Amino acid sequence: MSLTLAHATTTPAQATQVFVLPLGTTALPAPAATDLPAEARAYVDGALAAGQKFVVLNHFSHQHYFVVLEEKRSADLTLEALRQAGHQLYAALKKEKTAEVFIQNLTSTTDAARTLAEGLFLSAYQFAGYKTDEKSREAAPLTTITLVGEAATEAQVKELQNLLEGVVFARDLVNAPLNKLNAQQLAERLAEAGDAAGYTTDILDLAKIESLRMGGLLAVNLGSPEPPTFSILEWKPEGAKNERPYVLVGKGVVYDTGGLSLKPTPNSMDMMKCDMAGGAAVGGTLYALAKNNVPLHVIGLVPATDNRPGGLAYVPGDVLTMFSGLTVEVKNTDAEGRLLLADALSFAKKYNPELVIDLATLTGAAVRAVGTEAAAVMGTAEADTTAQLLAAAHRVHERLVEFPLWDDYADHMKSDIADLSNLGKGDAGHISAAKFLERFIEGTPWLHLDIAGPAFLTAPDSYRGKGGTGMGVRLLYEFLTKQLA
Repeated sequence: MSLTLAHATTTPAQATQVFVLPLGTTALPAPAATDLPAEARAYVDGALAAGQKFVVLNHFSHQHYFVVLEEKRSADLTLEALRQAGHQLYAALKKEKTAEVFIQNLTSTTDAARTLAEGLFLSAYQFAGYKTDEKSREAAPLTTITLVGEAATEAQVKELQNLLEGVVFARDLVNAPLNKLNAQQLAERLAEAGDAAGYTTDILDLAKIESLRMGGLLAVNLGSPEPPTFSILEWKPEGAKNERPYVLVGKGVVYDTGGLSLKPTPNSMDMMKCDMAGGAAVGGTLYALAKNNVPLHVIGLVPATDNRPGGLAYVPGDVLTMFSGLTVEVKNTDAEGRLLLADALSFAKKYNPELVIDLATLTGAAVRAVGTEAAAVMGTAEADTTAQLLAAAHRVHERLVEFPLWDDYADHMKSDIADLSNLGKGDAGHISAAKFLERFIEGTPWLHLDIAGPAFLTAPDSYRGKGGTGMGVRLLYEFLTKQLA
């Protein structure tokens, strides 16, 4: 995807322009009307007076677009309406085959133009795919989004570009099929991104994983013809503000058949290339942090394998010894993500972290609870930390719904022959899965994000698009950068 955000002090003549107008605007402000003839101005004034929030003025050689701030229940929802307007704007620009657009902010909401540009940029995303017929490839004429004057500073434009590139990186990973992105290739892509952005990557191979006795990761990998990987991404800039690192853990199941507890098809298995969306989000976040030289020490852990029923595949009834030393009775091989995460969470403790956050497309229960509109969150972090993450989620509209992690749910994961079972009861499956994970991160502040709903969409949804959404990158970036305040 080659779309550039830029900054300019002025707008050239005959350029396609977008003006973000204040709430309740019923007539054009002077700065938005300086080059308009009286008839054109009267037309726009009439549309604004009629309450239109998105007005188009076509000069044939170029266009003017006017976007009016909408009154919502909160400032966060007002910004989300601007992202949605960015999606509407992209459709109009695509129709006109516009290559460059200039955005000005005429409101007192300082980040209005940047938010509109964010929605526009994300709407323009297209997965490159593997089509060989040039005629079948959809043209993407938009190449440059320029923010003009006080709409943003050059530094803000650069920061937004790098953040959105992190989202695009995560989306590309999620959209790639298994035969283009196995565990080794995922690790290599994460390392390549690190080379480009500035974070370091250490890829643990099968021999190292075996020496560490990561029983969960190794068990899930038994049915695969390809070895697992465990990627350690680290961004540790000089002058980092935190003495103890933040650790992000992402589930990296590059494809999930369910193992011997085979998933039904085509309703479930055909989209299981997305089961590494947590790992992709970790990679995208580290990319954005490093590219923007954010002064925080952050570590990303991505255990990766596919889950298949071949060879010596693990079976229901097996008992695993995990990296932590705890034993787990396997009741269902399709509850594999928690086994990878358990090893990674135990491994994370060695860093004495300030906070651990894991992201995983973990349970169908989370989807049934909150749909694709939000992710489930629960954990052991302080209430204030959780509140900060929830606030960040609302700001970027990657919303979270908090669920309890009461001790009662531990009973769901009991086993007669091992310390834990990997499968709980039929109810509250997203909570019992988190309760399972809690045993491996005890004593460390931790939050678990079950992103199974919003990580991958089977139908287009505004600027989130179709397929991989990059869920988690903007959220974690917003949350972590606010820790500098």
